[in-house]
Amino acid sequence: MTSFFIKTFGCRVNQVESQALLEDFLRHGFTPAERFEKADICVLNTCTVTHQADKDVEKLIRQILRRNPTTRLVLTGCYAAAHKTHIQGIFPQAEIVGKYELGRVLFNEDDICWTVSGHEGHSRAFIKIQDGCDCFCSYCIVPFARSEKRSKPLKDVLAEIRNLVKNGFAEIVLTGINIGNYKCPQTGADLADLCKEIAQEPGDFRVRFSSIELQTVDDGIINAMKHFPARFCNYFHLPLQAGCDSVLKAMNRHYDTAAYAARVKDLRENVPGIGIFADVIAGFPTETEKDFEKTVEFIRKQQLSGLHVFSYSPRPGTKAAELPQLSAEEIKRRAEILRALDKNLRESFAASLVGSEQTVFIEEYKEDQTRGITSNFQTVLIENAPENLHGLVRVQLTRAQGALVFGEVIC
Repeated sequence: MTSFFIKTFGCRVNQVESQALLEDFLRHGFTPAERFEKADICVLNTCTVTHQADKDVEKLIRQILRRNPTTRLVLTGCYAAAHKTHIQGIFPQAEIVGKYELGRVLFNEDDICWTVSGHEGHSRAFIKIQDGCDCFCSYCIVPFARSEKRSKPLKDVLAEIRNLVKNGFAEIVLTGINIGNYKCPQTGADLADLCKEIAQEPGDFRVRFSSIELQTVDDGIINAMKHFPARFCNYFHLPLQAGCDSVLKAMNRHYDTAAYAARVKDLRENVPGIGIFADVIAGFPTETEKDFEKTVEFIRKQQLSGLHVFSYSPRPGTKAAELPQLSAEEIKRRAEILRALDKNLRESFAASLVGSEQTVFIEEYKEDQTRGITSNFQTVLIENAPENLHGLVRVQLTRAQGALVFGEVIC
């Protein structure tokens, strides 16, 4: 029997694609190998969002070729798509295969539908509903690797949800490269239409959106969250990237700070208790010290729930990479300030929830501790939980310690 090894780099989309690929390998009778040294086929699902991501991929390629020179090495994902000529020059042994060519190359099938029945190693399940982005933010390499926009048919998304719920998953995350651009290829239904259908599905489960772009959040999505609070998590990861209009313009983001603030206000008015988290980039080339101070002040004023801080990394081929760059030391300094701000925001958000009752999804029981997350994405340590606790549970939040909240199951 042919053995296979899959290594995933990068985002949730890559992770769910690798899960689908794993299930396809098993369905075709392949055997998983615990280590790449023992595999007949090694598939690397790659990432290129930062220079470090490229280095990590190239390091593993060298290790595989050195320790298992006879393996069939297949590269897919963003690094493979964006740097094909470079890879062919330094790693001629590697096969570079597009995401939508893997079915034909590996299994002699037309396509891989990227459908999963679970998510190995995770208590939550992830569904890839959409792929591709053509926004071409000036710092971002992703459109060069995933420019073609595709969406999964609505009926297939619903069928996948039903199967995951049947398999015991109580929280399902809708993910994609730009999920707000979801459009069913058969009916033209958008994300708001999909939400209406999901709201009618039976079962004790809830749905969380992965990162979603501000300009794609429409009233239909907000209304679904407002009118079906048990089905849709009161949570958004709403990328900001900068809190200064001149920097946003240089980034080719399609909103300004006024639009972002207005949407945050609208969300808080319509979705009680919502947790709003954001991406922010430290050290974009045109960002002056004054611009950076504006970003810090804007984030404080919005009282966001937390940040995901990225240190700017120039990506060859993007417009921002052609600009004069800030020093590594300055980028690091700004990133540290933003991470300190993130710590304060998360601690404030945790403290604000003490005394409330929340529905908590149980993620893990480890070392005599039961850990879960609220609908608005607060991590909770449950102090009186039995070992077999699972699924969605009502919890009284009793105290906060830093960014962690403690709670007790409501009997």
